[in-house]
Amino acid sequence: MALDPQAKFILDQMEAMGGPAMHTLSPEEARLTTDFSALAGEPEAVAKVEDRKIPGPAGEIPVRIYTPEGEGPFPVLVYYHGGGWLIGNLETVDVPCRMLANQANCVVVSVDYRLAPEHKFPAATDDSYAAAKWVAENAASIQADPTRIAVGGDSAGGNLAAVVALMARDKGEISLAYQMLIYPVTNHSYATESYTENAEGYLLTKDSMIWFWNHYLRNEEDGKNPYASPLLASDLRGLPPALVLTGEFDPLRDEGEAYAEKLKEAGVPVEANRYDGMIHGFFWMPGVLEQGRKSIEQASAALKQAFQGSVASK
Repeated sequence: MALDPQAKFILDQMEAMGGPAMHTLSPEEARLTTDFSALAGEPEAVAKVEDRKIPGPAGEIPVRIYTPEGEGPFPVLVYYHGGGWLIGNLETVDVPCRMLANQANCVVVSVDYRLAPEHKFPAATDDSYAAAKWVAENAASIQADPTRIAVGGDSAGGNLAAVVALMARDKGEISLAYQMLIYPVTNHSYATESYTENAEGYLLTKDSMIWFWNHYLRNEEDGKNPYASPLLASDLRGLPPALVLTGEFDPLRDEGEAYAEKLKEAGVPVEANRYDGMIHGFFWMPGVLEQGRKSIEQASAALKQAFQGSVASK
C-alpha cells in the first residue's frame, strides 16, 4: 500500500522543520524537543480527571485517573504511554486516554512509570506491574471493578502492557481481563523485514530504536529476558485475550504481528489489525489522522466487548 496522505503530510512538515535526529540527542534533549501533543487534537471533556501518586517499588508513581460519566463501579484500563521507555509522560497520551474513557465507558489509569536511562530495566516493568496491582487492590477507591481490569499501551507502553500480563499470570496475584497492545515492542532484535523496509523516513527509525534499547537495558543479556522481550517467552498460555494493532510503515510492525500470532498459537483469543499506510505513533495523533481516530474507536470497542464478556462469565 501507499503511505497514507495525511501521514505523508505530517512527515513532510516534520522534514521541513528540520532538527537533529532523535538518536543524536541526549535523553534530556529528546525529552525537551519531542512533543507530539499538538497532533492529538483538542482534549475531550471527561466527568473527572485526577492526578494522584500511588506507592511503587522505589517511591511514589504518578498516575492520572480518568472517570467517565455515570454510576460505577466501572471496568478499568491501566494504560502505559510510549516513548522508548525514555521519553513520554502523562500529557503525551492525555487525549487518547480521555477518548478511551468516554468511548469504552471505563476508568483509565495512566501510569507515569520511571524512565531510562536514569532507571534502567526492570524499573519500568516493576512500576507498571505495581500500578496494575494497586488498581486491583484499591479498585473501590476509584469507582472501578477489580474483576474487570485491562492493561494497555502503545509502543514501549505496549511492551509494558504485554509484560504486565505475563507477570500477572506468573505471579498469580492479580487477574487481568484483557490486554490492548498498540504497535508494541516485543523483541530486542532488528532482524525483521519491517525494520529493513522502514528503517528511516517514517518517524520512528531503526537508529532511534537501537538508541532506546541501549538506554533501557543494563546489558545485552537483559534483552533476552521475556520481561523485556515478551516474544521470547517460552509459554504464552493462560494470558488474557488481546488486541494487537500495527502500522504498515513502522519498524515494529512485524514483531507486533509475530506476538499476535504466538498468542494465537498458545490458544489466546486475539484480534489483530494492521493499519495500512500508517506510520508509528498514529494512536497519538487522532487530531490529524483519520486512522488515528479509527484506531482509538477500535480499541474502545474491543475493550467494551471484553469487559462485557467478563461480566457474562462471572
